[in-house]
Amino acid sequence: MTQNLLPHLDRFAGVPLLVLGDLMLDRYLWGGVSRISPEAPVPVLKVEREDARLGGAGSVVANLAALGAQVEAVGVLGDDAPGERMLELFAELGVSTGGIVRDAAASTTQKTRVIARTQHVLRIDRDAPGVPEAALERLREAALARLDGVAAVLVSDYGRGVLDGGLCAELAREARRKGVPVLADPHRDAPFARYTGVSTLTPNRAETAKAVGVHPRDEESVRRAAHALIERFELDWCTLTLDRDGIYVLRAGEEEGTRHPARARSVYDVAGAGDMVLSVLGLAVAAGVDLDDAVDLANVAAGWEVEHLGVVPLPLSEFALELSSAAPPELRRKIMDSFDEAARRVERARAAGKEIVFTNGCFDLLHAGHVQFVQGCRAKGDYLVVGLNTDSSVRGLKGEDRPVLPLEERAMVLAGLEAVDIVVPFAEPTPLSLIERLRPDVLCKGEDYKDKVVVGRELVEGYGGRVELVRLLPGVSTTNIIAKISGE
Repeated sequence: MTQNLLPHLDRFAGVPLLVLGDLMLDRYLWGGVSRISPEAPVPVLKVEREDARLGGAGSVVANLAALGAQVEAVGVLGDDAPGERMLELFAELGVSTGGIVRDAAASTTQKTRVIARTQHVLRIDRDAPGVPEAALERLREAALARLDGVAAVLVSDYGRGVLDGGLCAELAREARRKGVPVLADPHRDAPFARYTGVSTLTPNRAETAKAVGVHPRDEESVRRAAHALIERFELDWCTLTLDRDGIYVLRAGEEEGTRHPARARSVYDVAGAGDMVLSVLGLAVAAGVDLDDAVDLANVAAGWEVEHLGVVPLPLSEFALELSSAAPPELRRKIMDSFDEAARRVERARAAGKEIVFTNGCFDLLHAGHVQFVQGCRAKGDYLVVGLNTDSSVRGLKGEDRPVLPLEERAMVLAGLEAVDIVVPFAEPTPLSLIERLRPDVLCKGEDYKDKVVVGRELVEGYGGRVELVRLLPGVSTTNIIAKISGE
């Protein structure tokens, strides 16, 4: 059961890790398509926002930083603007970059993804032609010099030249001598001999088939492929990633391995799943978690990743929710613990091209009027955030005998509504500070606010958003329900 994995997360803070690999800058252009170009039969994307993220081995670094690890990145960047932007992103995460080699003869790899709402339309690559020999030698020195004091090394090979030659095998030998595990995510076109001596490899089906000539289709072929990988490349254990079939682990010297099944998920984007497996598996092993539990943690994290558009780090708080059984996960994930957590969720939804709608209220004794109102709010956009007054806030507004239901129950009932994406409790008399933090595109209130002040109107309209008034169900209110129950 995943709740048994939850205590392991407490071990993650401050674990020192080294990440070696091809560093890339991922750029995203988000927008909408409403017409075809008159110049050619292609869609016209109206860009609404763009952002830059750490890509390649950098995404592994970002994953680890989000989970609380102490990370140092080792790789090569060009002496160019994209390389400078990557250093800024590393600095924002508190990641050490002393092991990154800057070279004027190198250029930083960039991938630009064009996304219309939730549809990936195009990817534009600006690939480096290779890594200069002088930079590779400096990289070798930097990597070997940083083995002391780390709990594990994670190698992320994207085939852009950083791992050409014998660096990985040399690093694996030296790390083994020092008792430091090395986990590597191989590149599909790389000669797997370069990974000889690492602790484990995390290939997918296609990479495995190419490396050992055995396609892992069923249990028998999976077992044979895993044995072949261990024997040929001197692994301590093999970690085969089998997409919907989960992860198969075989330890050296054992005849049979263990398949760790994946939970059924709604898959939006498989990008980043392999990086997530490497990140969480490496961090868990480095933190002293049992291998089987470490694999289960990686499985859960990868499942979370494929439910999100784009490559997105998994915050520790959301990882804990994934593993918690205190409430149905699909409901508990909707209830935010803080404004910061809500802002992260909203940012991801906005990055996916969704229009953010906000409303708020006490929602005490949820009734048909509430349900109709919430559905009406949701119809005004793509992602509904409900600000929910805490118990003390409700008492200040409604009196000492309210709320009838405590915050936890009110939040759970709201989260159970399909129209609601997240619920955010707030203790203030008004939701203004929450609106300022989330900056929704649409602010909704009931039609009874036609001649009243809508808190947040000036703010939202000031940055280009809009206020919508939603039709209410006549004669239905919590006050009337309480009066009827009381016989008044």
